[in-house]
Amino acid sequence: MDANGVATVDCGSRGRMVGWPESMRIVRPSAALSLALLLGCETVHCSGGPSTAPEPRAQGARSSGQRARLEDGTEVIFADEPTAGPQPSRPGEQRAARERERLVLEPTEPDPHGGQFTLEEAVAGLPLDGQLVAEIATDLGVLFCDLYADRAPRTVANFIGLARGLRAFWDPRAGAWVRRPYYRDLTFHRVIPGFLIQGGDLLGDGTGRVGYQLPDEIHETLRHHDRAGLLCMANEGPGVYGAQFFITDGPAPQLDGGSTIFGHCVPTETVSIIARVPQTGRPDHRPLTPVPITRLLIRRVPGGAAAARPTPPREQPGVTFDRPRGASPGPTEQGPERRRRGDEPRSR
Repeated sequence: MDANGVATVDCGSRGRMVGWPESMRIVRPSAALSLALLLGCETVHCSGGPSTAPEPRAQGARSSGQRARLEDGTEVIFADEPTAGPQPSRPGEQRAARERERLVLEPTEPDPHGGQFTLEEAVAGLPLDGQLVAEIATDLGVLFCDLYADRAPRTVANFIGLARGLRAFWDPRAGAWVRRPYYRDLTFHRVIPGFLIQGGDLLGDGTGRVGYQLPDEIHETLRHHDRAGLLCMANEGPGVYGAQFFITDGPAPQLDGGSTIFGHCVPTETVSIIARVPQTGRPDHRPLTPVPITRLLIRRVPGGAAAARPTPPREQPGVTFDRPRGASPGPTEQGPERRRRGDEPRSR
């Protein structure tokens, strides 16, 4: 951190350092020091790949040690290129490679649904009144997403079916088709400030598949990625998708007509927070600390996402809580509680 209170971060081979003004800090200063603000991708693919989103333009010359400021106010300090050299593999990477060798990536049995899964099957058992809303809970906040079932019915059916555990998918670890809530405990594995947050990969690195692919479903009124909060499917190849999705963190006109938009999420401030967690930078843009999807529920909400409120956690059968979990009794609670135990005499 320099005398002006700007944190700097070494960005490796890109040869620059990115500073975070105090107003943009959303994590501990020590964590912010590890974040390189490198933006990515004209097209959103499941495997990540080379990031080709517009690089944020800085005002000023790019010479070593010189400061510049991005259009969004982020301070940048350019540094010398580091000396290149061989990078030893880490134990975690070796273990991940061994685990991947044991995966059964391609289905050995046909899709139980024969590639067909309808909206009627997906919403079976849900209330009839209210707008379809996806509630996506993370450690950094809860997102509520209106689902456009009228304009992208096949995509919404696939998303809801996976979320509710009704649509079978191929589990490469089990080597079988399974039915369970797919998105629970997966992560947002790719985060790019000003562009998107991407999640829904069973393997956590963008390379996972679910055993089937569906063609893009681009409605004429949903061609433009013109704002933050748009819920879209990430393509696995030209014109096809599976289970991975992304949410825009700002306008992304380079994606117009190239990916299926099937909803809109609020609050966009939560998208922005997730997009700006400390990350690895190009090419993967992977958060240094995982951002798990702790819960993804499908609800019908009168008034839609704007009127939705978080679903309270379910209590264990036979267990009740007189106060929030982990809370100690306050001064006004101690007396009555002790009297119930017989530890304190009643007042006369």
